[in-house]
Amino acid sequence: PRLGVMLPLGFASGLPLALTGGTLQAWLTMANVELATIGLFAYVGLPYTLKFVWAPIMDRLVPPWLGRRRGWMILTQLGLAGALTIMALTGPTAMPHVFAAIALGVAFVSASQDIVFDAYRTDVLKPDERGLGVATWVMGYRLAMIVSGSVALVLADRIGWSMTYLCMAALMLLGTITILVSPEPADSQQGPRTMQE
Repeated sequence: PRLGVMLPLGFASGLPLALTGGTLQAWLTMANVELATIGLFAYVGLPYTLKFVWAPIMDRLVPPWLGRRRGWMILTQLGLAGALTIMALTGPTAMPHVFAAIALGVAFVSASQDIVFDAYRTDVLKPDERGLGVATWVMGYRLAMIVSGSVALVLADRIGWSMTYLCMAALMLLGTITILVSPEPADSQQGPRTMQE
């Protein structure tokens, strides 16, 4: 069961990346957003670079449900589904700066999800399972990037950008279901007692 959940969790981890990167830039271009504004959207990816800043906080705090790792995992999954839905319903044309803030929020929650997913993978897999586990995870991650990149572009051409992002938000349910059936690492309940630790 530990190795079996790596593929869908890797998929859930990789799905938001293109939705705040290349796919998002395509949407902005097709919506005729000014080039200077599109350039500002490059900063949306900043949370992926800075996630080490709040990683200790996520390691220190334990959500009151599902345990130390799975609690954060479910919280970030639901946050991503909600934020992607808000992006889909807002769109970039009416208020591009608000839309940019929402996209930044998606990237922040996605980077936070990466933090806790990496911690979960390290906690739940035995040392002799880690190589296969990471390989399976990366395969799921890459499949998600294809879906949120190429497949999303094809979908957008047929059903529109908002519906495409709603479909991507719905795909986050795959990760949510997987988290609910995933085992909580046996020794993950005892976290650091202080921020310094």
